[in-house]
Amino acid sequence: MTNLVITNTENKIAKETKNSTITCARVLVETLLELGVDSVFGYPGAAVLSIYNEMSSKQNQLKHYLVRHEQAAVHAAEGYARISGKPGTVIVTSGPGFTNTITGIANAYADSTPLVVLAGDVASNDNQGKVFQKVDILSLTKTCCKKNYLVTSKDDIKQVIKEAYEVANSGEKGPVVVALPRNILESKYVSKIKRNYHRKKRITVTDSEYEKVLKQIKNAKSPLVLLGGGAIDAVESIQEFVSKTKIPVVSTLMGIGAFSSKNDFYLGMIGINGTYCANTALSNADFILALGVSFSDRSTCKNSEFGKKAKVINVNIKKNTHRYFYGIQSDSKEFLNGIVNRIDFETNFSKWHDKVNCFKSESGPIGQKSSCLHSSVVLETIYEYTKNQEPVVVTDVGQHQMLTAQFFNFDKPKKFITSGGLGTMGFGLPAAIGAQLANPKSLVLNITGDGSFQMNLQELATCREHNLPVKIIIMNNSYLGMVRQMQEKIYNNIYQVEMINPDFTKIAESYDLFAVRVKTIEELIPALEKAMLHQGTAIIDIAIDNFEEINNTSSV
Repeated sequence: MTNLVITNTENKIAKETKNSTITCARVLVETLLELGVDSVFGYPGAAVLSIYNEMSSKQNQLKHYLVRHEQAAVHAAEGYARISGKPGTVIVTSGPGFTNTITGIANAYADSTPLVVLAGDVASNDNQGKVFQKVDILSLTKTCCKKNYLVTSKDDIKQVIKEAYEVANSGEKGPVVVALPRNILESKYVSKIKRNYHRKKRITVTDSEYEKVLKQIKNAKSPLVLLGGGAIDAVESIQEFVSKTKIPVVSTLMGIGAFSSKNDFYLGMIGINGTYCANTALSNADFILALGVSFSDRSTCKNSEFGKKAKVINVNIKKNTHRYFYGIQSDSKEFLNGIVNRIDFETNFSKWHDKVNCFKSESGPIGQKSSCLHSSVVLETIYEYTKNQEPVVVTDVGQHQMLTAQFFNFDKPKKFITSGGLGTMGFGLPAAIGAQLANPKSLVLNITGDGSFQMNLQELATCREHNLPVKIIIMNNSYLGMVRQMQEKIYNNIYQVEMINPDFTKIAESYDLFAVRVKTIEELIPALEKAMLHQGTAIIDIAIDNFEEINNTSSV
């Protein structure tokens, strides 16, 4: 992003404001363009109409995508950010327009996704008594965003916006919220540039820290590399490190794609719904190098038991207090580049590799096969049919999410987009919209469940309006499958998890979209062929086994 220095453009605006009535709304839009923002997801309302008025004359440079619900705007911006590598941008109005974004902001915060949410607010001089659509934006977001701002007459809106994008996309990335009172947006802009308003901290790894890691590698008998979402941008560095050290690799859900799943050194995903091989290797490791890992309870299962036999070195851009042998604050890529050049010894982990191969041979399928059409069969078929196109796969949350992580082989980063930390149903469709817009030439698959799909299905209208070729695959079992499975195992009961679903093909038709229903395995390939040939959005509604289960393979 643009550094926070006074630019010629800023000087020009400062001169213009002496003899003109240029508004803060106009300066905001011009700042977005200066920062390279080309796509905005939003929903207009009175508090932000001054921004929309300015955007209307910049349509060729700044494309606005009108969603049908503000939560979907944030999820779409997340999908865009996860694929493009740039912060997503959201504009919403005051009151419920903003409160509808909270789930999306919390989701982005949990998954460290860079976003800037530009939130309209009531006029700052309307602070007596009850005011229409007034909510305390700063209080609502103080626990679920990286930073928040309330722009006042004392602030330079240009500098605040620049800082917001820099904060969102630096260090541990995340969402930033900027509250924009209506009267400030509509007021005359006055430049109040402050130098060094926000300073980046330069984090470097010391020689002694590298030596500690090298010593552990030398002494290890059964080492592992554990990849989290913070390692997604370090693909080539990870490959070089693993090639040099011959250390096997496992990943969290968010780390999928940071290392090729086809590589012989990759053992799979760890955690509650991880593979037997990955979890068993983790339990037997004596040294774990964790790169960009948040140590979520879904990955560690029981924190007290995680890596009990191992010394864990945690490399993370954020300082944290999780239990580990040693912590290094660093970007994963920078750390790996530094340590690879320091490895001047040969490793021999052949006995450990033999043991790991035994774990692989003992592994069973994560999905329970049955006589009915099962998700595992469906997903294996879809993977084989689409793998040559290297699709971007966006999931919702539930059984289909975990099975997709297992049955698709992700060889590159930014090909698997999911809600990990918050587990948000309804994430999939809007995130797929953002992913498709960030990479229009890619095949984007939204693999979802019947429960998740109904959380944000109104975004079919957004798909239709922009003729987006997203392919939506509904794993329809007429149940909240993951919840039902937990009810059965923990309470020996099923309650309030059966879904009476509408006809999704008719809903698709009402939006003038292509849809097809699949009830047998024989119908699946023909349905895929029709959907892939269709130029726009296509829905495949697949009736799967009502009582399918994901086998619990955890041994962490």
